[in-house]
Amino acid sequence: MVLLAASLALVAGSAPAQTNKLALVGGMLLDGYEVPPLHHAAVLIEGERIVRVGRAAEIEIPADYEVVDTSGRTMLPGLIDLHAHLVILGHGSYGEWFPWMEERGREETIDEVMAISAKQLLMAGVTTAMDLGGPLRGSLNVRDRINAGEIPGPRLWMSGPWLARRVGVFPEDYQIEVTSPEGAAQSTEELARAGVDVIKAHSGLVLEDYRAIVEVAHRHGLKVHAHVYAPEDVRNAFEGGVDVLTHAGSAGTPPYPPELLRDIVVRGIPVVITGAHRVWVFPATVAFPERLQDPRLKEDFPPDMYAEVQRSLENFHTLRYFRTTPRQMFFGDASLGQFIDGGAVMGMGTDSGTPMNFHTEAMWREIKSHVDLGMSPQRAISASTRINARILGRSADLGTVEAGKLADIIVVKGDPLFNIMALADVETVVKGGKVFKGGSAGGR
Repeated sequence: MVLLAASLALVAGSAPAQTNKLALVGGMLLDGYEVPPLHHAAVLIEGERIVRVGRAAEIEIPADYEVVDTSGRTMLPGLIDLHAHLVILGHGSYGEWFPWMEERGREETIDEVMAISAKQLLMAGVTTAMDLGGPLRGSLNVRDRINAGEIPGPRLWMSGPWLARRVGVFPEDYQIEVTSPEGAAQSTEELARAGVDVIKAHSGLVLEDYRAIVEVAHRHGLKVHAHVYAPEDVRNAFEGGVDVLTHAGSAGTPPYPPELLRDIVVRGIPVVITGAHRVWVFPATVAFPERLQDPRLKEDFPPDMYAEVQRSLENFHTLRYFRTTPRQMFFGDASLGQFIDGGAVMGMGTDSGTPMNFHTEAMWREIKSHVDLGMSPQRAISASTRINARILGRSADLGTVEAGKLADIIVVKGDPLFNIMALADVETVVKGGKVFKGGSAGGR
């Protein structure tokens, strides 16, 4: 086998050029199931789907296949992030970020920011992501541009604006104020007809609101993700029939009452905690503030955008966003640990884009926080791939490496079962059978 070094790093707007037959050969394979890995494996891909998986020594690779040598590396399904925000990318203050975007040129900047965020997620090994909150036009635009092959990015599920009785500092078209269950139902209907992929139910909603939102969303085949913290809000969302509880237990709340936790576990409703974006990211930045000047940010952001983000983070410890972080850190282990130890169905999402929570690294930080609290590396990887695909309702296509599935595969340096930090070193990204990052490709 002759291996030819090939640089496949992309810039926004470009598309990978290669054949439609690809073989990943030699590395250890974690297929997304919680079973022992397959060593010295080979994965054969034709078009956008996997056609064969097995030991490399037992598979004959046809001469017309491009070969990516993964020897000494680990192959695993592309990561799935169930809570991202592409319209923000780590800036320190929402109250300053959105006016800055307005002054720069609102629509053009929204499109540029979301494209940058999408590329960063993909380069970090996230081949599928759910965006839970943004302007409708920009949200659908970035999704459709990726689907058309105009820009690189993950497969995207977009909520557009969220529904809430308490609106916040985000611009008006990022959120829809709900004043009655009837209004909630009408807004859900309008979002569904506009073409969103998921509904986000945000803060302040009452039980009747959730029931109205869920009824309409499910009629359109859409799932509802509820932004909840306080026990009574969790209970209302749970009883209202939402599909996923997101943030629950990650904002400085003490552990939930045992009966509430038991009901969540027994019902099997998935929880996506987004625990790292304050509790783990803040102390990590105190210990190593140099992470704020990650060269990847300077490479990806236009000069004025990079300067603005850096300015916003100069005194990050004083930012309003982190004012309750000490309390969150006090309860953090117990809040996240209650679901890990209690046996809840756990997906994985990051809240990426929030202050200092860069798309370039949010996923591995979130996974690491779960592992730090006792989740096995294999369970954490499964939550980020197979379980997340199940939560999306896309188990038939995504989440595992097996014949017939879409070929979303990443290659990392090292063994994440030994050290989960191997996920921070993504060398190769394959999405839909196309190599978007890395890969020493060659022919046989």
